[in-house]
Amino acid sequence: MSQLKKEMTVDVLVLGGGPAGAWSAWSAASQGAKVVLADKGYLGTSGATAPGGTTLLVIPPIAELREQAVQARLKAGGYLSENAWIHRVLDQVEQNLAQVEQWGYPFPKDEEGNSLRTHLHGPEYMRIMRKVVRKAGVTILDQSPALELLHDEHGVGGARGINRLTGESWEVKANAVVMATGGCAFLSKGLGCNVLTGEGLLMSAEVGADLSGMEFSRQYAPSFADGTVTRGRMLAWATLYDADGHPLHRGDRTFGSIPELMLKGPVYASLDLADTAEKQDFLRKAHPIFFMPLERAGIDAFKQKFPLTLRYEGTMRGTGGLRLSGTDCQTTVPGLYAAGDAASREKVTGAISGGGAYNASWAMCSGSWAGQGAAQHALSCRGQANSRKLTAAGRYGLAAGADASETLEVKPLIAAIQREILPLQINYFRSEPGISSALKRLNALMPYLNGQAPASVQGIVQSREAAAMLAVGRWMYTAALARKETRGLQKLAEYPELDPRQTHRLILSGIQHISVSTEAVPHAHELNALKEGQTI
Repeated sequence: MSQLKKEMTVDVLVLGGGPAGAWSAWSAASQGAKVVLADKGYLGTSGATAPGGTTLLVIPPIAELREQAVQARLKAGGYLSENAWIHRVLDQVEQNLAQVEQWGYPFPKDEEGNSLRTHLHGPEYMRIMRKVVRKAGVTILDQSPALELLHDEHGVGGARGINRLTGESWEVKANAVVMATGGCAFLSKGLGCNVLTGEGLLMSAEVGADLSGMEFSRQYAPSFADGTVTRGRMLAWATLYDADGHPLHRGDRTFGSIPELMLKGPVYASLDLADTAEKQDFLRKAHPIFFMPLERAGIDAFKQKFPLTLRYEGTMRGTGGLRLSGTDCQTTVPGLYAAGDAASREKVTGAISGGGAYNASWAMCSGSWAGQGAAQHALSCRGQANSRKLTAAGRYGLAAGADASETLEVKPLIAAIQREILPLQINYFRSEPGISSALKRLNALMPYLNGQAPASVQGIVQSREAAAMLAVGRWMYTAALARKETRGLQKLAEYPELDPRQTHRLILSGIQHISVSTEAVPHAHELNALKEGQTI
């Protein structure tokens, strides 16, 4: 890295500028902490939420309704979630949405004047979040990706990074760090996902943090082949066709048929089930961003067929991430907290994706908890950050100097990683031979990370991205091979059934050498009782 140009000491450092990072920063500042937020992009426009919109998990505070929702989620998630955590999200999201409305978000009203807080328009939501974060006194470092954490024997104590526009490097010392850098989508060209390459997971693992739920990452989303928008809900109004124009499927709300159909050949879609002007107008207003790339290509989505592809969403829409060790979203490393897609959502979603509503709700809730927890930790040891003898933990993809004999060739390395992660035949249609072979090839790429990072700012950032994607891919496939069953997003061809004996979480530790252990879950006995025909 270049000579340090910017050095700061604060209470809490938040890494990431999506909803989870914004809520973390605001929450920590509201506790009286001095906060810096560093984002790889621009807080308010980067990430998967900003360019689109999202639904929220809003259930009236009626005990029976909420308990029904909790039990449904527990069952759907393979009994790996926890009732208490789901209830926490239901309670917290209601408070947060009321706060967003107070900040000026224009929720629509029903006929009686009650706010309908079930959906957030991404651009407006994140514009407001940037405004309130700044108003709370948070220092924002835009276009400033973190590259490595600082640590000592007491845990994490800050981070170092670089400004992508100026080339200036930065160092922020802090007694607590919130990792809110999002998940890893492996540069699969989904809208807003180009910044989601997994560095937060790698940085955290370099200081000893554990991961959980990495096997639940078999998540793809349909998109117009020449576009990046993955709002696949619109396909509920579509007929799918083959290359000859023969109908294949109608009204797919789950997209479950598309991967199988794509193995046989190209798949096209037309929203011809929206057969009235009223329906078409409704869909255009509900998801205008879906139609933008189609209109630019001169395609009338309601009358013409357009080619589909599947874009990999990995841990961004999947479940896995940093293992949480407490209700304040602390990781297994002192001083390090996690929120949003960077944190494992297993406690809330179990083995399945949180989709839009659960994931968006989790981002704001976990951000609130992580920010508050980080602030309390930091303020309890205020003044110690400057006196700590911190060292930089970054290693993979950051080699420099005489010890690195060859330059790291980033683009070929990323392409090699993507060849093992993106194909449906490997990652979606998982089998032991397929995953084992892919993992072996990924392991063989590790020595390339010892090469000297390119001297340019972009080269340094991309080297770290490549290292992170390689690490995340190896964690995913290691966990997939360890869970010899089919549960939620995890499927192995050789084990097509759910195995009640594996109703536990898989904990991963390490980077070069990955170890796997298990963690008990509180509701495993309920699944076992169901399998045995007992009454719970």
